[in-house]
Amino acid sequence: MGLIHIELFTTLDLVAQAPGGPDEDPAGFEFGGWQAPLLDEVAGAQIAAAYEGTDALLLGRRTYDIFAAYWPHQGGGEDNEIASLFNSVPKYVASRGRPDLSWARSTQLGPDLASAVREVRDRHEHVKVVGSLDLVQTLLREKLFDRLDLWVHPIVLGVGKKVFDEGAVPTNVTLLEPPVASPTGTVFLRYGLADGTPATGDMSAPDRGVGRDD
Repeated sequence: MGLIHIELFTTLDLVAQAPGGPDEDPAGFEFGGWQAPLLDEVAGAQIAAAYEGTDALLLGRRTYDIFAAYWPHQGGGEDNEIASLFNSVPKYVASRGRPDLSWARSTQLGPDLASAVREVRDRHEHVKVVGSLDLVQTLLREKLFDRLDLWVHPIVLGVGKKVFDEGAVPTNVTLLEPPVASPTGTVFLRYGLADGTPATGDMSAPDRGVGRDD
């Protein structure tokens, strides 16, 4: 069985809508492209490293359409390495409609999304989910992910679609490596899915020393 990696760019208030450009997801959102002014060489290198070993992409319909219109035309340019990777690996698309699957090696997932994603994970070693916030909500709710990579940027938007929506369920994760900050203040966090659900405690319990004056 392989690993499903969720890759997301987010603000400090965990908005992950339309980081790359104003046309990605403009409905009711005026901050499309908020990531661009904050991208630097350190974060760029982290992003490139995160895709090493990728052997499949798992995408929502909107993200797939954006990628399919862009990446097939980037070969030989400054993004050639990522373009070659994305163009060559299988692409699995979560959609209830009839997407144009003309991008090479693209397949639409069946209506039972959870089962289809499990089949994809069984078929590949490193499956990357990029953007695709609606799909991400399903994966988080079903705990159908193994890694969660967050690039947390030093801005607060106050509006927009968030990483964790109302459908999120109690979940434990573990930090897999020390956080790394870029010169612009973006912090890279890599988490892994952990067993169980969050525990609770009492900060006023005697053994915690809270409220003691000795």
